[in-house]
Amino acid sequence: MPQPQHLRRDYPHFQPISTRWHDNDIYGHVNNVTYYSYFDSAVNAYLIEVGGLDIHDGEVVGFVVSSSCDYFASIAFPERIEIGLRVAKLGNSSVQYELAVFKQDEEQACAAGRFVHVFVERQSNRPLPIPERLRAALAALQVQ
Repeated sequence: MPQPQHLRRDYPHFQPISTRWHDNDIYGHVNNVTYYSYFDSAVNAYLIEVGGLDIHDGEVVGFVVSSSCDYFASIAFPERIEIGLRVAKLGNSSVQYELAVFKQDEEQACAAGRFVHVFVERQSNRPLPIPERLRAALAALQVQ
């Protein structure tokens, strides 16, 4: 069964990432679990820079409650990559991201993943509505 294409033009935001020496595994490519850290870094950089998320002192934090990734081609240190980011679903207190790993200047993704954040009040760990500035930042990435 052919994999769906994940193309650069389908993602409205890109976060550059530098692979690191220790990302490679014994097989000479980036280990599968490392892709999740790339996704987490890309999303949180966007939320901090564009959405104003205060990860140290803010009353709102995002918890990852679901994640997955499909792999199409390997990457390895010292490649520079970019993580494409889009929002598939924006709820009251949750958001589903779709992400893709692209080698620099390549059109086809090497991997594509999804994860869901639920935004909660830091003190109680109870879900709360996504604050307006964060919601606006996420809505800017929403695709149809």
